[in-house]
Amino acid sequence: MTSTLNDAMYYLWVKAFHIIFVASWFAGLFYLPRILVNLAQVPPESIAERTRLIGMAQRLLRFATLLAIPALGLGLWLWLGYGIGKGPDSGWLHAKLLLVLLVIGYHHGCWVLLRKFVRGENRRAHTRYRWFNEVAVLLFAAIVILVTVKPF
Repeated sequence: MTSTLNDAMYYLWVKAFHIIFVASWFAGLFYLPRILVNLAQVPPESIAERTRLIGMAQRLLRFATLLAIPALGLGLWLWLGYGIGKGPDSGWLHAKLLLVLLVIGYHHGCWVLLRKFVRGENRRAHTRYRWFNEVAVLLFAAIVILVTVKPF
């Protein structure tokens, strides 16, 4: 019986840290596009402001990437180690995994956009980045709903 209690306790710790790292990763993904909005609004002659915002965005992207690694690793541990989402009623997990791949793509997209700003190649208006900023919110909401409600 003690072994079962220990397994349950370890599961809860893994799950808790997975949630913490996912929420922290998304915090970076929520704020990074906001910095891109600000960068798109910087006048060409404001070199100091542009440099400051690029530095902020680069540090945030690096930090968000470091948070993504344990978030993904702990998620894999829950799935493969504890069997979360295995069985006949696991359609929600397949949908979640698809959304996680989209989140990874979104994260990569942030990196690509930031590189364009660093090279001075941005040609898009700030409104485009405002819309881009909402994608992370929609992905986060969809993932939370899938994990909580498990609709299929």
